[in-house]
Amino acid sequence: MTFDRSLKIAPSILSADFANFGAECRAIEAQGADWVHVDVMDGHFVPNLTFGPATCKAIRPHIKGVMDVHLMIAPVDAYIQAYADAGADVISAHLEAGPHIHRTLQAIRATGAKAGLALNPGTGIEAVEYLLDLTDLICVMTVNPGFGGQSFIHSQVEKVRKLRAMIGDRPIHIEIDGGVTPQTAPLVVAAGADVLVAGSAVFKGGSVDRPEVYGDNIRAIRASV
Repeated sequence: MTFDRSLKIAPSILSADFANFGAECRAIEAQGADWVHVDVMDGHFVPNLTFGPATCKAIRPHIKGVMDVHLMIAPVDAYIQAYADAGADVISAHLEAGPHIHRTLQAIRATGAKAGLALNPGTGIEAVEYLLDLTDLICVMTVNPGFGGQSFIHSQVEKVRKLRAMIGDRPIHIEIDGGVTPQTAPLVVAAGADVLVAGSAVFKGGSVDRPEVYGDNIRAIRASV
């Protein structure tokens, strides 16, 4: 996984057909998705429960590109190796998920995966400065984590702008997760984001039998920026 700052669309399979994950992953990639984003929720750190390492391992053979695993779980460290073994290319953990995020990022990198640092909407960026040299991606939550289909929190655009300045020329992606649409995508890309997670905005109206709708939705987001 080589670094480049070109725009990447990462559909979230939280909005896909759970009974058809393999076909859904193949369909979104065929229709232009760059990454596949997997939202892991534990019902504890966030008020929802989704998938574990076994699901990631099952869908991995169906994904040709990057599998981007976002751990909305606490504690997190004990599960890092399992998601790495399941084939995650990027593993993101939340700054808020435990007292030792520096150690968590070290543990992710030790598996060979890229280390992502996720920030909730109410979290400032002061602590990020001391973590940049262990970080490959910063995931800015533009909704409160836990559910798909929420509306975009506009105050996060300024956070992205400040992060972009803080990162400088370091090879670190800025990922946006939540409420990404053709209306909100231009705001965050202009502020410095280069990876856009989109769930309902990609999957709405389509299915594995009508995958061209996914392509239309992905192209609409790309065209908007």
